[in-house]
Amino acid sequence: MPAVIFPGPEGRLEGRFSPPPRPRAPVAMILHPHPSAGGTMNNAIVQALYQTFVRRGFATLRFNFRGVGKSQGTFDNGVGELSDAASALDWVQSFHHEAQTTWVAGVSFGAWIGMQLLMRRPEIRGFISIAPPANMYDFTFLAPCPSSGIIIQGEADEVATPAATQKLVDKLRTQRHITIHHDTIPKANHFFEHEMPQLMGSVDRYLDMRLDPKSTIK
Repeated sequence: MPAVIFPGPEGRLEGRFSPPPRPRAPVAMILHPHPSAGGTMNNAIVQALYQTFVRRGFATLRFNFRGVGKSQGTFDNGVGELSDAASALDWVQSFHHEAQTTWVAGVSFGAWIGMQLLMRRPEIRGFISIAPPANMYDFTFLAPCPSSGIIIQGEADEVATPAATQKLVDKLRTQRHITIHHDTIPKANHFFEHEMPQLMGSVDRYLDMRLDPKSTIK
């Protein structure tokens, strides 16, 4: 898991990158929770997602948003962080432009950033959004949502409330040409502290289904 430093809009960004194991390997980028709440690329869920995609043969990047760790700049309430994510994807594509497909996975604040990135980057064909804070941020930009994915929620999440997440899921499911999966993890709070196996089991089942050559979801 080599440490990398790459250019961002406000200076250098710090990441960990697992290079493509083969030509045309797909790309996955993992986005961390809110910096002001202690979110970094070393968050336990971010690391677990990273390891999952590496194990499945993706060129995989996790990185710190501006002002976190060794990344330069200061927190920008999501605007600059979206630019950071776009720059990070540009960096991967600069030397791995033959990737067949791209995925984005985000946790909480990172899920909000990741779903905004979907709207900008048509090459993203799948997403994993864990505990998206639909009660705290505006998700109406997903009109229409351009790709299929899964939204995973903790049943006892006191930060990103299940009711707000369900409303987002219901809205996305009215859109044509995409398929939105939704899992609720029993007893889990916003951090999935005691339910990591169940959370990652949900992720793995979804990726098994989506990455199967016979999958009808493109």
